[in-house]
Amino acid sequence: MLVKDNDTDDDLEVNILPLIDVIFAILAFFILSSLYLTQSEGLPVNLPDADSAQPQDQTDFTVTMQPDGAIFLEQQPVALENLRATIEESLSPEQTAIITIKADEEVYHGEVVAVMDELRTLEGAKLGIATEPSQP
Repeated sequence: MLVKDNDTDDDLEVNILPLIDVIFAILAFFILSSLYLTQSEGLPVNLPDADSAQPQDQTDFTVTMQPDGAIFLEQQPVALENLRATIEESLSPEQTAIITIKADEEVYHGEVVAVMDELRTLEGAKLGIATEPSQP
């Protein structure tokens, strides 16, 4: 026997408010985590200005020179005598490396040349000097 029910069932509906909360939480997570994905390129220094400065996208190693004479490879302090050996340990045979030198504008020219001379002995190494573009 078929019994007919006169009560109308409520229409089924999807409540999307919890879904919106979850989406905003995921969005906030990705925004905050992307802030930490930027590559750190050494320590902050006052770079000299240059009219011919061009942006360079690829950098394998960053050597930072501070005015007090301290030398850093990425963010780790290193002595000038150990700089070449430290980079060689990280390189595989036949690998070319782009090494950017970020020297503070107050660092003596002779110290920059000494670092460049040390790095120039690496096979396959290309050197670059970081500068700030001149403001007109």
